[in-house]
Amino acid sequence: MRNAPPTPRKWQTDSGEARNQEGFAAPAPAMRVLPLALVAAILSGLTAILIYLSGLSSYGGTRVSDADLAALGALHSGFSKCVDANGLGLQVIGGEDYCRVVIHYPSDTISKWKDPKTGEAEGLSFEFNLCEAVASWEQVRNSTTVLTKEYIDALPNGWEEYAWRRINKGNLLKKCQNRTLCMEKLSLVLPETPPYVPRQFGRCAVVGNSGDLLKTKFGDEIDSYDVVIRENGAPIQNYTEYVGTKSTFRLLNRGSAKALDKVVELDETKKEALIVKTTIHDVMNQMIRELPITNPVYLMLGTSFGSSAKGTGLKALEFALSICDSVDMYGFTVDPGYKEWTRYFSESRKGHTPLHGRAYYQMMECLGLVKIHSPMRGDPGRVVKWLPTKDTIEAARVASEKLLERPGAGSDGPLSTCTMIKKREKGKAPKRYVISDAAMNHLEYMKDATRYPLERYVGGGYLCMINDR
Repeated sequence: MRNAPPTPRKWQTDSGEARNQEGFAAPAPAMRVLPLALVAAILSGLTAILIYLSGLSSYGGTRVSDADLAALGALHSGFSKCVDANGLGLQVIGGEDYCRVVIHYPSDTISKWKDPKTGEAEGLSFEFNLCEAVASWEQVRNSTTVLTKEYIDALPNGWEEYAWRRINKGNLLKKCQNRTLCMEKLSLVLPETPPYVPRQFGRCAVVGNSGDLLKTKFGDEIDSYDVVIRENGAPIQNYTEYVGTKSTFRLLNRGSAKALDKVVELDETKKEALIVKTTIHDVMNQMIRELPITNPVYLMLGTSFGSSAKGTGLKALEFALSICDSVDMYGFTVDPGYKEWTRYFSESRKGHTPLHGRAYYQMMECLGLVKIHSPMRGDPGRVVKWLPTKDTIEAARVASEKLLERPGAGSDGPLSTCTMIKKREKGKAPKRYVISDAAMNHLEYMKDATRYPLERYVGGGYLCMINDR
């Protein structure tokens, strides 16, 4: 349920005008002589237009403009209408301000997932922060999400501290003080520069493993995409009419990485690129060296989304959003009636929170990040109602970064958000393949600079690599 409004606080717009918790100008002395009933009527009318601005002051007192507030208001209003129109029973309850929303399930929803530690059933209400979501996902869409050698080289103590967290803590390793040995462990999966750039590909489909895939024959539709991304050991053979045959990338968790030899057998073309989302393993290195594994294998460099991003599915969407112009999702538990996690090729699994996941994916759709396809949304021409425009998202991103005090918030220029800027050595610029117009526009805007999200770095922001001309 929604928390009680905070104690009224004052903050300022860019013009320096004092505002109270509702966002209204502080009353002039002459206002105090007006009849109380008239004052109450005025405030009541204005409050109906400007909702719950009180919580914005809790973000650190950053100055925001009236245009920023209008952008967040437009996003919040459209988002609520989008969820109501497309969420198949989900409803949005306003939070304390424009940033916070609560997505609520119908009261007759039966939650079947229980916390293995506490035994408590999964709840029916989930709070999300639209400002954090917009700022973080826009960062993903403008970053590379593959770990590279130049990224580790550029980080302070990158090889001793950061690289150590990305490799198996095997024998003879003491952090990465033995850099030669650590580089040997990572060399097979560590390109010098990014192999993929933002928006390099056009239409992409991310195929999850949910049992609801068996209810709709999406196979031919999935194969029509430019790129198809799959997860872990999900098979294709014997399920092609439901999941298609094409596979361009596959996101792997730790367990699947240990069974890399079995995973590569799923791809008859031997061209599927494998993206490992967690720690590299000695056994995986051994398999790459000793078995005829010709598939490209890389490590994922991702953005932290808290508890919502623990599953491989959301990481697959993150990877897709970093390299694709548009992203469609199949095979996720996003319809009413699916209250426990099932897989299309094996028994049910424990450990997932399907109601939370469904609410989060609906948030992603209503922010214009993805389009959901499922048994109850099986029309490929389905129009998602009340989607935000690109201008709305851009304005909301700027406002959100100000409120969250992100590096470079509110500044113009492609490198303004860079916490660190490093030059590449001559001759080490990334290879440029034939890529989409959207990618070319991005590279032109960035002046060929590459942005990496600074994972777990104090202050956040980007590491930006620029070419030494």
